[in-house]
Amino acid sequence: MEKEQDHNLQDSQTTSKISKDTNEPNDSLKENNDQTELNKNKSDVDNKEFLIEDKIKELEDKLTRSFAEMENQRRRFEKEREDAFEYGGFAFAKEALSLIDNLERSKNILENDEKLKGTDALKKTLEHFDIIYKDLISIFNKNNIKKIESLNKKLDPNFHQAMMEIEDDTKEPGTIIQEIQKGFTIKDRLLRPSLVGVSKKMPKGTQKNEENKENSENK
Repeated sequence: MEKEQDHNLQDSQTTSKISKDTNEPNDSLKENNDQTELNKNKSDVDNKEFLIEDKIKELEDKLTRSFAEMENQRRRFEKEREDAFEYGGFAFAKEALSLIDNLERSKNILENDEKLKGTDALKKTLEHFDIIYKDLISIFNKNNIKKIESLNKKLDPNFHQAMMEIEDDTKEPGTIIQEIQKGFTIKDRLLRPSLVGVSKKMPKGTQKNEENKENSENK
């Protein structure tokens, strides 16, 4: 009887040990699964944080670009407003120059009219033309529209436009010796360039012929 009880006790202990050994791998597997899940969750959190940081940087960049664009637009608007205030009459001033051109053209025609030369009518008419011309120039000067000085000046492409070359050894090449049309500026901006004729050196052969002709005439 005692032997039977000892045998049952031994079986029970063996069963308990087997059960314990069987459960140990299950617990280890569960722990591994839990750790894997924990790592996965941690990775998901890290990824989410990384995506959020990227999104924040992207929004910051867009905001910075938006502010920069707004600042550029503000500067452009300020510049356009200043230009409109400073040069608002640019187109009108340019059109008004035709008054001076027509006045000078009419004056030249009258001066070259053989029938009118030396008459009192011509003299009085020219005097009136001069008064009108001076009044126009005075009005232009008050509005910062000024005539470009050209004669005997060196050709400056910023203010002059050469229309012809004239042989003249008494002047340095590129010197303005004829003004075809007057140029004007408005403040620091070119309204229209002066149309001019500039000097150039005479060819050597021509120069010698001229000298020989002068010498023969002097004899």
